Amino acid sequence: MPSWPFILNPKGHLLLAPLRFLWNATRGHRLAPWRSDYLRWRVETYSGQRAETLTAKSIMAFVWDSRWELLSFLAWTGRLDREARKRV
Repeated sequence: MPSWPFILNPKGHLLLAPLRFLWNATRGHRLAPWRSDYLRWRVETYSGQRAETLTAKSIMAFVWDSRWELLSFLAWTGRLDREARKRV
């Protein structure tokens, strides 16, 4: 189980990266993220559950069951984003 300090970075960079990813991934469905085609596709790809059969309850259950892996993924996307911004 990962520790929380990598999310609670004092500079806030690692904390904002997951929020930025979720904001971009739920475009058009921010008040109901389980309706996002992109998130449904990602859940289907990762879990094997069919995207057409996913409900808000099943997505929330997936998020809760996979929370540590998802936090690790979001931290990774934040690191990639920072590296990309350094090179520009």
